[in-house]
Amino acid sequence: MKKLTTLFSVLCLTLALTVPASALDYNIDGPGDPEYGKSTSIEPVVTADRGELPNVDVSKNAALIPPGFGSPSAYTLNTGNPLTPNLAPGYMLGEGAVINGNTGITVAPPDFNTIPSGIVFGGTSTGDTATPTPSTGYTEVTSDLYYSGGYLATLKIPSLKVSVKVYQGTDDKTLAKGAGHFEDTSIWDGNCAIAGHNRGANCYFGEIHNLNVGDTITLTTRLGTRTYAVTSVNKISDTDNSLLAPTAENCVTLFTCVRNQRAYRWAVRAVEV
Repeated sequence: MKKLTTLFSVLCLTLALTVPASALDYNIDGPGDPEYGKSTSIEPVVTADRGELPNVDVSKNAALIPPGFGSPSAYTLNTGNPLTPNLAPGYMLGEGAVINGNTGITVAPPDFNTIPSGIVFGGTSTGDTATPTPSTGYTEVTSDLYYSGGYLATLKIPSLKVSVKVYQGTDDKTLAKGAGHFEDTSIWDGNCAIAGHNRGANCYFGEIHNLNVGDTITLTTRLGTRTYAVTSVNKISDTDNSLLAPTAENCVTLFTCVRNQRAYRWAVRAVEV
């Protein structure tokens, strides 16, 4: 009996090993393709009204910090304070502005009562010559104010390690020698406006947009030496001539182009200290 049982067990094992492998195959349907979001790298960004992306600044330079919750303008579009005030196009720091928590610095907007015409920048003229009003400071460039080297002044920006001679005019030939003085602005009293290149061999003004409020600038002419402190750094339109206007206070205003943004200029205003 024991032998019979053993023989039966061996027979069952043999039969199990002879069953075709295909009899053990099975198929289980997997889940369908996951519904991932479509790739945005090949889809154009469009707007509802024009069907194309408008030519507007959408960088942080144009970003606004929204008004406080519950304020009258809390739900009004395009209101608030610039996220980066010194980079916002056309933005001017207001009187009594607080910079980096420093309440000891008072920033006063420039006097825009008179805007001079006849401004030349890069060879482009805007019209007639302006005559400053009696309430503003103004020193005309005369032959006795030139140094023997043909320049009018020496401008120094210690924080940027800049020392450059200032010549009369702002055309390309002049700016190739150094900085250029706007012919219709003052050379001493009032607002002295100066332009310079932001790139190339003579890129003396290439980093002026990195100046901070309080940084000093010195200007030396045959009339003396004055020290100024930066009060504002702004990105302005290339058609905005307001910062060339004569002022009652003594100040120096520096201009240069914005790299890769032909429609804008950097403008630095510093007042006498």
